[in-house]
Amino acid sequence: MSNDTIDIAVIGAGIIGLATAFKLVEVGRRVVIIDRKGIAEETSRGNAGGFAFSDILPTASSGVLRKLPRWLADPLGPLTIRPEYLPQITPWLLRFWRASWPDRREASIRAQSALMRLAASEMASLVASAGIGDMVHANGVLELYESEAELRADMPGWEARRQENIGFTEVRGADLAALQPGLSPRFAVGVFVPAWQTVSDPFDFATAIGRAAMARGATFRRAEVLSLAPSGDGVELRLADGDSLAARQVVVAAGAWSKRLTAPLGDKIPLDTERGYNTTLPPGAFDLKRQLTFPNHGFVVAPLTSGIRVGGAVELGGLDLKPNFARADAMLKKAKAFMPDLQTEGGRQWMGFRPSLPDSLPAIGYSQAGRNIVYAFGHGHLGLTQSAATGRLVADLLNDAPAAIDLTPLSPQRF
Repeated sequence: MSNDTIDIAVIGAGIIGLATAFKLVEVGRRVVIIDRKGIAEETSRGNAGGFAFSDILPTASSGVLRKLPRWLADPLGPLTIRPEYLPQITPWLLRFWRASWPDRREASIRAQSALMRLAASEMASLVASAGIGDMVHANGVLELYESEAELRADMPGWEARRQENIGFTEVRGADLAALQPGLSPRFAVGVFVPAWQTVSDPFDFATAIGRAAMARGATFRRAEVLSLAPSGDGVELRLADGDSLAARQVVVAAGAWSKRLTAPLGDKIPLDTERGYNTTLPPGAFDLKRQLTFPNHGFVVAPLTSGIRVGGAVELGGLDLKPNFARADAMLKKAKAFMPDLQTEGGRQWMGFRPSLPDSLPAIGYSQAGRNIVYAFGHGHLGLTQSAATGRLVADLLNDAPAAIDLTPLSPQRF
């Protein structure tokens, strides 16, 4: 190829693409990051900021399926499907149902646990190398239940975590109040996970990684990639502005938009998007000691330098339908009931697209079009958590090194 050929083009400047670029330049590769908007301007801008290393359970489970009819009956509840999107999402839902079967669920837990162990060590390495340790806080997470019966219903999941050596403690009464004062008395019990970490602000964290990668030699180009095509011993990238680029190797890390690039290459990956909503209240809106999770209501409340973020839940509605910010309003109303002193004025609403696969595992591996194209997307709620591990695995693949973990469960062709 010509002297103008890019060594590695990383498509997508979200947290996965940025962490991947960082890991690649660390091992001496020359990287161009390409994104249609900018650094961390899509889903990575507005997440809850947690390193959820303890979240090893796939979303698909018998418990979730039992709750599904009740949830779907509430258009503003923890999970909803936009009626006009139902025909398109039905094949994904069938795979989701299959992923809840015991054999698939246990396999997903094993694969997720291995990825999470790598995620914890690789993130610690990235944070240290980039010099951004002051942006990470080890305050743990508190999951809250309104009754002992609710906790008992979730105990199989907690026992699965215990088997993977994930530490947690049940808290009640004064111990619960000490971990988070000001909660409504409706919450009878909580589970505290001390190893959970949060970042000061996810957008600031992602852009700091981008700056660190570029300080080490990565470059950024704002452009929209329309298609990829193997060409000789490399890959041709066709851009929306009519230009084209040549790269020796390509990483597709475009989040929920990745399928538009991968499907023409012959990889029919069932990628869809969980639309998540949040409201960020001004700093000081509540004396929040740590991230709180309300598992039976499907949302979290997170302390960030930019404010108190209330968000989560899942809306299956694809990339093109207009946002329904009534969902953000409903979560904020619940948060006020759960934390009576919460000041709900002056909030900023946001909606983002979580790139999700039915079995809650990402797609990390080679395209069937060739080994010079690697996929890295589909992390669902866990993109920030698993970003450094994904970067390490992509670097292993592109350098023909042994992968740090078994990539078979993450294969893009597993479907």
